[in-house]
Amino acid sequence: MKYEVVVLGGGPAGLAAAIEARKNGIKDILILERGNELGGILQQCIHNGFGLHEFKEELTGPEYAQRFINEIGEKEIEYKLNTMVVDISVDKKIRAINSKDGYMEIEAKAIILAMGCREKTRGAIAIPGDRPSGIFTAGTAQRFINIEGYMVGKKVLILGSGDIGLIMARRMTLEGAKVEAVVELMPYSGGLTRNIVQCLDDYDIPLLLGHTIVDIKGDSRLEKVTVAKVDEDRKPILGTERDYDVDTLLLSVGLIPENDLSRNTGILLDKRTLGPIVNESMETSIEGIFACGNVVHVHDLVDFVSAESRKAGINSAKYIKNEIKRDEKYIEIDGTNGISYTVPQKFRKENLDKNLEIFMRVREVFKDVKIEVRYGEETIMSLKKSHLAPGEMEKIIIPKTLIDKIEIKRIEVRVKR
Repeated sequence: MKYEVVVLGGGPAGLAAAIEARKNGIKDILILERGNELGGILQQCIHNGFGLHEFKEELTGPEYAQRFINEIGEKEIEYKLNTMVVDISVDKKIRAINSKDGYMEIEAKAIILAMGCREKTRGAIAIPGDRPSGIFTAGTAQRFINIEGYMVGKKVLILGSGDIGLIMARRMTLEGAKVEAVVELMPYSGGLTRNIVQCLDDYDIPLLLGHTIVDIKGDSRLEKVTVAKVDEDRKPILGTERDYDVDTLLLSVGLIPENDLSRNTGILLDKRTLGPIVNESMETSIEGIFACGNVVHVHDLVDFVSAESRKAGINSAKYIKNEIKRDEKYIEIDGTNGISYTVPQKFRKENLDKNLEIFMRVREVFKDVKIEVRYGEETIMSLKKSHLAPGEMEKIIIPKTLIDKIEIKRIEVRVKR
């Protein structure tokens, strides 16, 4: 089988990328999705709050996904469900398998990686104690309740204040469970402020910052979880332990970009984001293989995933039509002084149509600071920020008129107190 563009993943990133490639003149497009439906994680996110940027209205996750699924149908873009991609090669050959077609070898002119991300599990964070039933990742519990119709527990503790955990605190409460607390290791929440207000404050659910779990007790089912305060080195403080009698523990302790395929193909990954290093075209270190969405870096809002993925779709079309300039004079983007990472990590001026968009996260909470963009000793851009937090992704837009002035190989993005 031969296609011009093959998209790996039928979630919000893959759908937006495929649609944009079609809008830019690509006819032979194939989406490979390992699940039994398009839409990805959005199908289990039945709460509202989606689409405010993309559609200027508030939608649930399934409603947001359906807008793109409908467009996939209208544009007659081909897709295969329940299909597992085994591997991809540097010459853009894909090996995949499903029960209908069997083993497939697919040749593509361009590949778009849109595999999303996965949740960290108990094993990834090494929680001590017994191993009873009743311990779930927050996303797994969300699927059980919202799609399978199975209530996972009645007395609940949540570890981690990521957005999924916050949303599940509200969801469990609405379904009649008692959420004792949300426990967070860091001195700040990992979720959006609006979710803290709407999911915890509105339901009087305590948020314990600077705490962690030090023990789990239970035979066949979870019975007790012990929580303790932590010091500045995030080590438990003896004498601060408190027991919670619960039958359910939900883990919302971070998301990891799904990059096993990328790594096996030899695509260079960023140690900070755990996603591919990409340029201004969302192209990876292998020519003709693009990446977008949560496989690159974990986003706060699906609206931002869609916007980023459209860029990958547009540039995959440009690649096929030989419209991407292959000048290797890259300008590196270096995040310093409180910046955790930037995406993209490098860019070429010649391929910027308008402005340069840089997404980033900070390492800690900042109040009343500036984000500065510098090259050499010159500051070319400065933005005042009253509040910055690791749980909220930031975006800056640098006008191309300023980019054109840069004559060196590196710019610096930093927090200025």
